[in-house]
Amino acid sequence: MATEILMPELGESVHEGTVSRWLKQVGDFVKEDEPVVEIMTDKVNTELGAPASGTLVKILIPEGGDVAVFATMGVIEEDAELAKQMLAGEVSAEAPAAPAASNGTPAPAETPAAKEEAPAASADNGERMWFSPLVRAMAKEHGLSEGELRSIAGSGAGGRVNKKDVEGYLKNRGSKPSAAPTAAPSMPQVKPVEPTTAGDGQELIALTGMRKMIAEAMVRSHAVPTVSTLIEVDVTNMVEFRSRNKDAFQQQYGVKLTYTPFLIKALTECLQDFPFLNSALMPDNQIVVNKGVQLGVAVSLGEKGEGGLIVPVIRDTHKKDLVAIAKDLEEIAAKARGNKLGVEDVKGGTFTLTNPGSYGATLGTPMISAPQSGILGTYGIVQRPVIIDGMIAIRSMMNVVLTYDHRLVDGLMAGRFLQAFKQKIEAFAFFK
Repeated sequence: MATEILMPELGESVHEGTVSRWLKQVGDFVKEDEPVVEIMTDKVNTELGAPASGTLVKILIPEGGDVAVFATMGVIEEDAELAKQMLAGEVSAEAPAAPAASNGTPAPAETPAAKEEAPAASADNGERMWFSPLVRAMAKEHGLSEGELRSIAGSGAGGRVNKKDVEGYLKNRGSKPSAAPTAAPSMPQVKPVEPTTAGDGQELIALTGMRKMIAEAMVRSHAVPTVSTLIEVDVTNMVEFRSRNKDAFQQQYGVKLTYTPFLIKALTECLQDFPFLNSALMPDNQIVVNKGVQLGVAVSLGEKGEGGLIVPVIRDTHKKDLVAIAKDLEEIAAKARGNKLGVEDVKGGTFTLTNPGSYGATLGTPMISAPQSGILGTYGIVQRPVIIDGMIAIRSMMNVVLTYDHRLVDGLMAGRFLQAFKQKIEAFAFFK
């Protein structure tokens, strides 16, 4: 019996991934649940286990290839003799067929991909057109009608419409005057991308893997209308407290005391007071208001941060004290450094905190992770003179920037949110 290796769902809003590495090759024997392929998305790298024991007889998506959720990446044959025939080319290595229908006629194979993909109306030649979940999601996001979707020329296997086809159509959409109501819809002419050539002293590097996934996620987030608002926070009390207590804290609780747990605690309290900052606007214009806070925290990936940044999630920060938050933060940072984060570690975030100040940045405008409605950026702490009650004092100051989805959050709400965060940090009443 042949078993398909399918691309699973690896988190909210993840419609596709990239096959970064096949851990087994065609002809290799694999055991059930043994890692067989490594998948990369904008959220995480993960190894997928084999769905059955047998011989890997076919690889459909090569390394570096994109794959939609629920699509077939390879085929495992459990019968050893049949696997030999497939590898020898005597039998086709196809996906398993579905059981026969009740009338005795074999039913067509039904895979999760087929269940997920909805058939479009019949094309002009009478055949059904099928669209992947990613294409369907993009059509819904950009308001493409069924007719528009069917009018797009597909460049995928068998003429299937893929992500690049939809992007090309959207780029050219509206660039030409609309045809008269009686005229037949014309096929958009997508201008091919000219290949890049390297000049003297230049080198070409393909955008692949994690960097490619991040780039695509940022493009999706860039489509959201956002605004950034800045506030300046006096963190002198926090700096002095940490300086006095960091050694005792580590000795008592076995974890380093950094500034981030204080920022997380204050941020969590503010998110409960301003629930629209802890919400998400979905494609059907429904607002998901999260009662609890599942806080994504940007951390470096790899021992020296060579893998860029990733955003694992600290669960239920609204239920935790500073010590628990500090322990969770150290745990996810260690997993990120060791490239040991799993899918569950990066799923379900409701808001994001990023701390560019940890590497010296003093100001910036962070980008939200759609569909989250906000992200808070905390920047480098700098000592400088400030005026307090008409007198000059040297204080530790930090810039804090809130970027938010302007469809859900207006400037007044953002300003009040930042003022609340500022007051909590400056009052520093966490232990009272």
